[in-house]
Amino acid sequence: MSFNDFNFDLRLSKTILAAGYETPTPIQAAAIPIVMSGADLVGTAQTGTGKTAAFVLPILQKLLTNPSQRKTRCIIVTPTRELAEQINDVVVQMAKGTNIRSATIYGGVGMGNQVRALRDGVEILVVCPGRLLDHVQQRNGDFSHVDTLVLDEADRMFDMGFLPPVRRIIALLPPSRQTLLFTATFPREVEELAATVLRNPKRVSVGATRAATTVSHALYPVPQHLKTGLLVELIKKHNPFSLLVFTRTKHKADRVATQLTRLGFESTTLHSDRTQNQRQRALDGFKKGKFQVLVATDIAARGLDIETVSHVINYDIPATPDDYIHRIGRTGRAERVGDAFTLITPEDRDLVRDIERALGKSIARQKIDEFDYSEPPKPVLPDMYEERQPFSRPAPRFRPPAEQRPSRPSQPAVTPVRGPKFGQRPMVSRPTRSRA
Repeated sequence: MSFNDFNFDLRLSKTILAAGYETPTPIQAAAIPIVMSGADLVGTAQTGTGKTAAFVLPILQKLLTNPSQRKTRCIIVTPTRELAEQINDVVVQMAKGTNIRSATIYGGVGMGNQVRALRDGVEILVVCPGRLLDHVQQRNGDFSHVDTLVLDEADRMFDMGFLPPVRRIIALLPPSRQTLLFTATFPREVEELAATVLRNPKRVSVGATRAATTVSHALYPVPQHLKTGLLVELIKKHNPFSLLVFTRTKHKADRVATQLTRLGFESTTLHSDRTQNQRQRALDGFKKGKFQVLVATDIAARGLDIETVSHVINYDIPATPDDYIHRIGRTGRAERVGDAFTLITPEDRDLVRDIERALGKSIARQKIDEFDYSEPPKPVLPDMYEERQPFSRPAPRFRPPAEQRPSRPSQPAVTPVRGPKFGQRPMVSRPTRSRA
């Protein structure tokens, strides 16, 4: 099968060819005909398989077939700003040569450009739930012409507490719309959402919640205090062109990136404490090769499509097998090969067992011969503090008994002089006149 089999508009076919798309991926081959038919869809697919194009291309075809400029026709709801920008990049790339316009709506940035886009009218909005509801409260935009709604990463939106805002957004839209829902897993809340907002949906499942077959896995046992040292040795050994490192906390991401920068590796961070401009600069610099290493929390584990990532290293093991699959899915995307390394400690054995059970195979344990695994942890306090004697309270100052204290010289008695009472004028003696 090729993209010519879908009979896309000629303008859309030219941009598909210019983008280098030749053969549809399994999720594209299965989902595009369903979306073009107008039916609702529930889709699950392993990460990195071209899911975004699977709904963007048929949506663009619908807008080209039935054009209506300056009216919002499609809303794509995503959980993170980075994913919104990434989807919008695909829309802009595929809509080149047409009059179809798009805009992103998310928090962390000013509302001015977003208000202008909503009032001028754009065909496609890629939004995060909270900021879109802010615009709704301010009566910015007209959503009465929306005929397509896409809920991307629905399970992730549930994890982040976005399902109630999503339901409020759905209530604002015309009931006769087409709804497309994409999710990696199906918790009960997502199943209930699909049952209430979709009408007789078609289901497409392509390699759901399975790791990409193009990624090789390895575990590196190491004491907790030697993780950074082993990370440095792995970078020196493999010399990755583009490395994504995952940590469990934002503080640890900052610390690891700072240590790598001091050692001469161009590094940056991506987590929720950074402003939107800082996050965008970090992503752009990483994509363009300005930074060799991106140290991130799980905010980067879902949906981000960075083709140049050759290696993923889990500095901290993820909490669930699904998180592991999404993390390592940042490499080996679209049939490319990649490597995924995980640094593990003895306390991680239960999580390792769960991940291996999900993968259906054992992961090889490896070591670096040149690395010293026996180095003791550095003391928290210098030796001078460890040898210090325990604190003792000083002895009280000697105070002789009262009879032995020297007597003070007696002071002469002083008769107090009383002044006027409060609010009373002082008595002033005046000279008397002579009557002579």
